[in-house]
Amino acid sequence: MPKFLEWEDVNYKLKAERGLHSAEHEEIIAGWTTDIYFLRTREILQRMGKLETEVTAEISPSKSGLFAGIEEALALLEHTGIEIWSLPEGEFMEKGEVVFRLKGPYGSFGLYETPLLGILASNSGWAQAARECKLAAGDLPVICFGARHLHPSVAPVMERAATTGGADGISCILAARMAGEKAQGTAPHALYLILGDTLEGALAYDRYLDSEHPRIVLVDTFKDEAEESLRVAREMGSHLEGVRLDTPGERGGVTSDLVREVRARLDQEGFEKVKIVVSGGLNPDRIRELAEAGADSFGVGSYISGARANDMTMDIKEVEGKPIAKRGRVPGITENPRLEKIQGEK
Repeated sequence: MPKFLEWEDVNYKLKAERGLHSAEHEEIIAGWTTDIYFLRTREILQRMGKLETEVTAEISPSKSGLFAGIEEALALLEHTGIEIWSLPEGEFMEKGEVVFRLKGPYGSFGLYETPLLGILASNSGWAQAARECKLAAGDLPVICFGARHLHPSVAPVMERAATTGGADGISCILAARMAGEKAQGTAPHALYLILGDTLEGALAYDRYLDSEHPRIVLVDTFKDEAEESLRVAREMGSHLEGVRLDTPGERGGVTSDLVREVRARLDQEGFEKVKIVVSGGLNPDRIRELAEAGADSFGVGSYISGARANDMTMDIKEVEGKPIAKRGRVPGITENPRLEKIQGEK
């Protein structure tokens, strides 16, 4: 079992060469990312000989939505030996529903309240946002492009939660590797800007990259998107799988009229099989609108990565088997037949 953070450790001097400000796994497990008052509570109970008091605690969300983060939560708590019940990963939860229950000595898990709530709240918020996008897209693919909008230490967590919500693919290399998938994406504006021409960039991509990489070409870098789509399609022929529209807001963004025009012009020249991929500032409403106009796939970034966490609350409901609760809560265990035991004696 790892060593818990103790009160005297608070004055520990961090390494001067620490470059990134993110917590290391060992620091999270040790309790360093908790709120200070949980450490003070631990110190007081330890001095009073009450650190091993058995309690039952329950966690509930502030709003309805998708529940996610179980794998990380269990990893945080697996060495504690406590009993854990949980709603299954990816299940819909109601506001105020008990989604997670812990039972055991308070000293075994009390220090983890802050990171545990953060894990469940953040993952659930990201998963719900992804689910909303997927529902809007229907059978059309949704790829999560949100890693660039988050601190890199949590980008893989967000993208994994996006897959729980129904995203069909993710772009972050590490997230995909951990999920046993291949990261999805083609080439950014940088390639075309450096080469100075959309068609030259498309041909270079086709020439130098392995055939397993989809030939989807970004067509909004220099000229009219419909014109560039046709230039690329005429030159690449059957090699071209799709064109991507990522028109910046300064140019009006990707509109339904633009998608319809590109689709019509491609079809008129016999390129019906060329897909239209759209990205840039997408949300469920825009996804529905662009899908109706003829878009075939969606790259969604900040709507998922910037989703507000579904705030979670943890309440002690039993102490030494006796019902108890703070004001405003009903004392005793709240029965929920949907909970499944995931740790401890069955």
